Amino acid sequence: MTIPLPLMGQQAKQATYLLGQASESQKNHCLELIAQGLKQNAALILAANQKDRQKGKENGLSDAMIDRLNLEGRMDSLIQDVRHIASLPDPIGEVIEENTLPNGLKVSKCRIPIGVLGVIYESRPNVTIDVASLCIKTGNCALLRGGSETLQTNQILMQVIQHALIGASLPATAMQLIQSPDREYVKELLHLHQFIDLIIPRGGAALHQFCRENSLIPVITGGIGICHLFVDQTADLKKARSVIFNAKTQRPTVCNALDTVLIHEAIAPAFLPALTSQLVDAGVEIRSDEKGWKILEELNLNRAKVRQANATDWDTEWLSLVLGVKIVDSLEEAIQHIRLHSSGHSDGILTENRSHAGRFIKEIDSAAVYVNASTRFTDGGQLGLGAEVAISTQKLHARGPMGLKELTTYKWIILGDYHTRLP
Repeated sequence: MTIPLPLMGQQAKQATYLLGQASESQKNHCLELIAQGLKQNAALILAANQKDRQKGKENGLSDAMIDRLNLEGRMDSLIQDVRHIASLPDPIGEVIEENTLPNGLKVSKCRIPIGVLGVIYESRPNVTIDVASLCIKTGNCALLRGGSETLQTNQILMQVIQHALIGASLPATAMQLIQSPDREYVKELLHLHQFIDLIIPRGGAALHQFCRENSLIPVITGGIGICHLFVDQTADLKKARSVIFNAKTQRPTVCNALDTVLIHEAIAPAFLPALTSQLVDAGVEIRSDEKGWKILEELNLNRAKVRQANATDWDTEWLSLVLGVKIVDSLEEAIQHIRLHSSGHSDGILTENRSHAGRFIKEIDSAAVYVNASTRFTDGGQLGLGAEVAISTQKLHARGPMGLKELTTYKWIILGDYHTRLP
């Protein structure tokens, strides 16, 4: 690493004064240049990505981590996401509230950029583009620290981003990559409170805990998904199987993939065997509670794919083709289980009963609560945000996918006519 981290922070802070004042058209032009740069350099990016993946395999990275690292077949989607962000309304300058007081003062709250973000993430090189695009659109600067397993890919991506910034007459130092894999830089980053306004970690539980315990800067944590779906006794069972199958198998290595399905005991004898057969045929391993096990043990199933759950399984984010199954006697028991074991990411109910759906929505306090839909929709792109810098499971200042508006704060603007305050 050639540039000391405090200097990078200082440069980013200085860049906020220029990027924060950039026009919407200038920022959108920069995003279009990023999209063009990704397309023009796709072969170079994928070659670097292949080297990172090969090195990751040699170093024993899990299949889930390799999948997160992989950009093969995802470049077109990445380019489309950048252009979609450019097409969204610019939130900066939006007046959130305004009021004229009895004394004539005009008071308003106006959206502004947060400032400088420190983003620490593992594996996913697409995060480099997502964060940069969202930050540029909202006038924020960022210091990015990706994992060592994706360093070569991130270096090429950052070159594309900085080239686009220069092309749009914006400071290249608005987006900077910490290129050393040394973990000491993470701790140093967490202490740069004089330059960085917010830390956003994206990775495993250990990374989030480290940031909470060591940061001198506010931290947004989340992205750990222990996600549930409850199949109510009134659910359309055929449609419910389809939703569960999608939530578990469409991409099992991500945080919004399904980890535990809860099934009402009234429908379990008919529903669980059909669901299990479908999932096992797709390579899913079932971890069932005792009630479910008694139903399943009578079936001629692959015993390597169906086993009894242990106590820790309900608190596991699988990130693989493994699914916990629990039979519950009521909506109340389902709610209690989710409250006890959910990470507060994404939880849902499959039901035809509006009253049950309403109660579930009120009583489950997760960042995303679903009725009759797959948990896989907890994603900035899927929810119309273009992309996200992270998925927050906190309550302040943002929850769920953090898109453009979640990367803003506000300031008070008070307009007077030489007003003075009276006693």
